[in-house]
Amino acid sequence: MHASDTAISLTIDGSPDLGSGVLQSLYRITGRSSVELRDAIRAGEPVYTAALFGSDHIEVVPRLQRTLEHLDGLGLRCTIDEWREGVRAPISREVMLEILEVSDAEER
Repeated sequence: MHASDTAISLTIDGSPDLGSGVLQSLYRITGRSSVELRDAIRAGEPVYTAALFGSDHIEVVPRLQRTLEHLDGLGLRCTIDEWREGVRAPISREVMLEILEVSDAEER
């Protein structure tokens, strides 16, 4: 991701030690290996980051939404961050949805 890019990321709160089944289910959604996911969770880093407005926008936004829904279904809390020009700031789910609506409109 370039410093001028806009992105939204999901970070699982509390660095839980998740079992292999949960990691595999996250892999199927995010495309990140179980090892990458486990390391990110332990380090308090994002498990998924979706760069917006790029050529793969149409693929990453649904993955972002499915990842969030999956974490909700597992009862795992997460922090949603917006990245702009290299600066990370927490946002609410509502703000994330507004950003995604705007980004979808711009992609059309």
